[in-house]
Amino acid sequence: MVALPFRDREEAARHLLRALDRFRGERPLVLAIPRGAVRMGRIIADGLGGELDVVLVRKIGAPGNPELAIGAVDEQGAVVLNDNAAWLGSDNAYVQHEARRELALIRERRERYRHGQPALAVRDRCVIVVDDGLATGATMSAALKATRAQDPSRLICAVPVAAHESLAEVAELADEVVCLATPAPFYAVGQYYSNFSSVSDAEVAQVLAAAAAGNVAVGPGGVWVEERAVRIPAGSVVLEGDLRSPPSPRALVIFAHGSGSGRHSLRNRQVAGALQRRGFSTLLFDLLTEPEDRDPQARFDIPLLAQRLDAALAWAREEPAQRNRPIGLFGASTGAAAALALAASRPQQVAAVVSRGGRPDLAGAHALSHIRTPTLLIVGGADVEVLQLNRNAQAAMRGWAELLVVPGATHLFEEPGTLDRAAEATGDWFLRWL
Repeated sequence: MVALPFRDREEAARHLLRALDRFRGERPLVLAIPRGAVRMGRIIADGLGGELDVVLVRKIGAPGNPELAIGAVDEQGAVVLNDNAAWLGSDNAYVQHEARRELALIRERRERYRHGQPALAVRDRCVIVVDDGLATGATMSAALKATRAQDPSRLICAVPVAAHESLAEVAELADEVVCLATPAPFYAVGQYYSNFSSVSDAEVAQVLAAAAAGNVAVGPGGVWVEERAVRIPAGSVVLEGDLRSPPSPRALVIFAHGSGSGRHSLRNRQVAGALQRRGFSTLLFDLLTEPEDRDPQARFDIPLLAQRLDAALAWAREEPAQRNRPIGLFGASTGAAAALALAASRPQQVAAVVSRGGRPDLAGAHALSHIRTPTLLIVGGADVEVLQLNRNAQAAMRGWAELLVVPGATHLFEEPGTLDRAAEATGDWFLRWL
């Protein structure tokens, strides 16, 4: 048993993944019930080395109470009714009318989610049907029956939480049921999640498209990460970036590189890899266009760099997969000044900042005095001048900053082990505040 409530669906999925670990290596087909379970399905499919699709079923609501399920209809039009259907006043005409209406929505969703692509084949495969919880169990029952009709070699029902009676009913339809908790008395599924926010059709389509494209790679330390090139509008220019997300990211860390560097910085990518191993998404992007980067003045234009970083923050707030996640900033050199300037102006949107070898003094005394964001200043012990600048900045930030000195490190942290130490401290800081 696990402790309830779950923090969110992603945490529930990680627990389910551990419970399903014995299916690793069987390349299972994970069928998620949209919309809430789709990101859960992605985490489980990635973790087991399987494939992801959706199983489309829709509940049929009771007359006058559409939220109370009396049954469900699947993608083939087959209807499954609960025992309560008759005494809730649902005659055959009502059921057929509602089934046709829900079936039209199912077909519309298949087109929206898969853009005309057929469902993945089920026959002779180990199939895991996933939902975020069972209340009446009607939707899961319909999903299992629809899947069984396609002759899988093995059929597993996997849910984080369920009503005991509903779980017993669906157990008769699957070869195996994996459930983490059956609280009694059972309330609505959402009661067992601290965050049970709605999931949009756009996010479902994005997750399925990413899974179909196979844009998942093994990142540093063997962590599966989704890689995606992104374009960030920033006024009159568009900035190129690289977004990497492990399964069930805790939060997003946006990188602001220093003078003369960019999104391909090996040092920043090493730190980003360490963060991905800790469960963070990372966004590395070019703060300047190529022509701008050739101008030395632009490289030190902190207001401009902060504006570009603000554009990345705004982009992340609209990105479906990142929208509701905490955001931290990691800055190096002049990028650290831009990060602090932005944190001072966006205290409600930036949850934490880390500066590595940064020039916080370039953010200006006004910005530093208005920082209300937990900030870690990492400086090399051999970077004497910058170390003093960081000490002065720490004093100006009045309790919102901690200073970490890495012994023997110079400005670029090129000495053996020093960048690893900085990356470890960065991960610890973001785990603490994000």
